[in-house]
Amino acid sequence: MITKVEGFIVNEVNYGESSKVINVLTKDFGLLGIMCKGVKSMKSRLRALTLRFTYGFFYIYKKEGKLSLLKDVDVIDPLSHIHSNITLLGYCNYLTELTQQVYRESEDIRIYPLFLDCIMKMEKGLDPMVLTNILEVKYLDFLGVGLHLDACVSCGSTKQIITINPDAGGYLCQNCVKDERIVSIKTVKMLRMYYYVEMKSISKLSVSEAVKNDINDFLNRYYERYTGMYLKSKEFLEKIKNLS
Repeated sequence: MITKVEGFIVNEVNYGESSKVINVLTKDFGLLGIMCKGVKSMKSRLRALTLRFTYGFFYIYKKEGKLSLLKDVDVIDPLSHIHSNITLLGYCNYLTELTQQVYRESEDIRIYPLFLDCIMKMEKGLDPMVLTNILEVKYLDFLGVGLHLDACVSCGSTKQIITINPDAGGYLCQNCVKDERIVSIKTVKMLRMYYYVEMKSISKLSVSEAVKNDINDFLNRYYERYTGMYLKSKEFLEKIKNLS
């Protein structure tokens, strides 16, 4: 029986001379390994439809506990804008690697719509750094290391919040600040917005470069300290951003 599965190819592994295995993050079944027989052949119609970053419907013979077998693919969106921009490809590369790691830690299917909404907003031209940071903030709860953004992480006060601290894991108020760098009140408020905004509801983004950089630096340091993740795609992304 053929099963129709919505998903996004997050990586691929060669299998023999003409076949490969694709790992697909799916809407209903989480991360699936799918055997694609003969698709590396130049004559195969599925050759171009089984590349990394393909978003579509996958028609498969689904097998529990084993590799499923690919029958056909219908592309939902070719993601032409992303594929034509090396910086966006760098973000997409990082986000797919990050998402795989987060899914393997939590096995929570709620990750899929968050990831897909982020990719589709990026395809529509919204700011990739802001979208990436929003997704990074939301993923922290799945990793069990969520931020403290409702009050001072040190004393619990909700008043006179003046900065964010990646080592402490959230907000600090005026009375608890020692030698931490003070960020703008816009940065403080925007980080909280990143956590609470629904990804699917975002239609435009207007964040200053200073605020964007403060939040990005904060999240880089927080991920390094609390998640234990080392992603080569993150290094590659930083190099691309510096070049552009």
